[in-house]
Amino acid sequence: MKKTYRVRKNEEFSQIIAQKHSKASAGFVIYSSQRKMDHARVGISVSKKMGDAVTRNRIKRQLREMIRALIDFESCDKDLVIIVRKPFLERSFSDNKNDLEIVLKKAII
Repeated sequence: MKKTYRVRKNEEFSQIIAQKHSKASAGFVIYSSQRKMDHARVGISVSKKMGDAVTRNRIKRQLREMIRALIDFESCDKDLVIIVRKPFLERSFSDNKNDLEIVLKKAII
């Protein structure tokens, strides 16, 4: 996932979450709002409760790879913030990817 497709600033995360358009599953909560740029952007949030820095970075790398495969940033009309929940750690990559795909479809529609 390119850096131009990421939500980076805390203020932007807060604006998207303040819209209160959310969908949830066991492993994820996805907040969405109408995009402000000519392409969609995604922000990833992993709590310190999920583990140490190495674990959180591994989760973010896996999630970015899932997002790259699932979202077409040019045609998507939403900015997203994805918050990872504890069950993510207990499941396999493919199970997490399937779960994310289902929640993304609900959030984008």
